[in-house]
Parts: sequence; C-alpha cells; structure tokens
Amino acid sequence: MARHSGGRGWYGKVLGAGLAVTILTAGASAWTAQASSADGSSPKATAPAKSASETKPVEVTIAHSSDAGAHGVNITVDDGPDPTWTPQVLDLLRQYGVKATFCMVGPQAQAHPDLVKRVVAEGHRLCDHTVSHDTTMDKKSEAYQSQQILDAERMITKASGGVRPMYYRAPGGAFTPYSRKLAASRGMRPLGWNVDSKDFERPGADAIVATVEGELPNGPTLLFHDAGGDRSQTVEALRRLLPRLKEQGYTYGFPVR
Repeated sequence: MARHSGGRGWYGKVLGAGLAVTILTAGASAWTAQASSADGSSPKATAPAKSASETKPVEVTIAHSSDAGAHGVNITVDDGPDPTWTPQVLDLLRQYGVKATFCMVGPQAQAHPDLVKRVVAEGHRLCDHTVSHDTTMDKKSEAYQSQQILDAERMITKASGGVRPMYYRAPGGAFTPYSRKLAASRGMRPLGWNVDSKDFERPGADAIVATVEGELPNGPTLLFHDAGGDRSQTVEALRRLLPRLKEQGYTYGFPVR
C-alpha cells in the first residue's frame, strides 16, 4: 500500500496478504518491514538499515481479500462525493454492473447528500475518510483523531439518510492503533489498499490503466479518486478497466478481512 497526498508523498512496500504491516521507509532503495501473522509468527524482510533519524515508522492496515473470492477485485473511490466526477463514476459502475466502496470526506458528503444517497441506492458501500483529509493525523492527538473520524461518520450517516459507513480509511494511510480501534468500536473495518492507481498524479488514462494492471498481483483492493481535482483521466481509465478486468476473469466485490 502506498501513502499519498495529492501527488506528494512516499511509497511503502507491502508484505503479502492478510497481514498488518509496520513499514519503515527510508527512501526508495532501502526498506525494512515486519509483519505479524494470525498465528503469531513474524516473517521478516530486511534491506540495509538506515539510522533512526532516517526512518519513519508507519502503521498500515491492508485490505487483503474480497467477498467475491480468490479472483475478486475491490474498487474503492476516495475523497468525494464530487458533483462533476462522482456521477460519471457511478454511471460507469452501473453500466458494467460493478459495486464499489466510496471513501467520503465528511464535508463533501454534507454538501452533496443527493450523491451520498445515490451511492447507497445503487448498492455501493460507504467509508469514513475523515473530516479534513489530514494525511498527518497519525502524528496528532487521540482527541483530534477521534474528532476527525466521528464527525465524518455523523456527516456521512446523516447525508445518506441513516446508512452508516462500513469502513474507515485513514487519509494517506495514516492509521494508528488508536484510530483502528476507534473505527472498530463504531463497526467500521480499517480499509487499506493494495493497488494504487496513482490517478491523483494525473499521468494520463493509459498510465493509470498500466499501473493497475501491473500491480494487480499485489492484492485485490484498488484505489481511485472521484474528487480533489480533475478526474477525467480516472473516468476514462475506469471506462477501459472495468470491462477489461471482467474479460480477464476477475469478479467485483467488497473488501473483507
């Protein structure tokens, strides 16, 4: 899973499926990661170590499976809803019979309740993506994290007409043990991603498609954006990807633990 912020940020490497991973990023060429599996064992992968001042530990939660089975993929869409791009994404999803998870920013949901209701009515799932989309919230107080998560949950639930988010996605992957526990207490699964389309960089639809297809072996949960700028490239990329993945034998589902 990669941490991102509007085209800026670092990219971490993920170890396998079904693991909660702590990544120590120290530049593109050197990394150290440790993972704890369900049976308590601790597989390790290590590269040349950097000094403590050069590494940055980050808690990451991976969405590692799909309710559509072993060949399932999960479409997730972040930062909306947006009155220009969300309807276009929804139209494509309906055209190809695909269900997705929409990770909504609280004020965006509050401003566009009609779109939140449409997302729910068309069978998609809601995800809490905080109030301010603060990618540094893992460095903030627990009170701040609580406010960001719970206020967004209330905004999204009200905008939807009473349907609560099923997931919580930390902006930029800035999860903390506290935020994951808080989300779980509200019935929300922490939602990471395995395939970062990098559409927020606007590299062109061809590049977005190539990135997704190249990273699919990393896992089933795909990350796209329907807000935060011009998302015409994302719409075009989805127009190509949704039928192509079906033709390749993939089925669409929702993230599960």
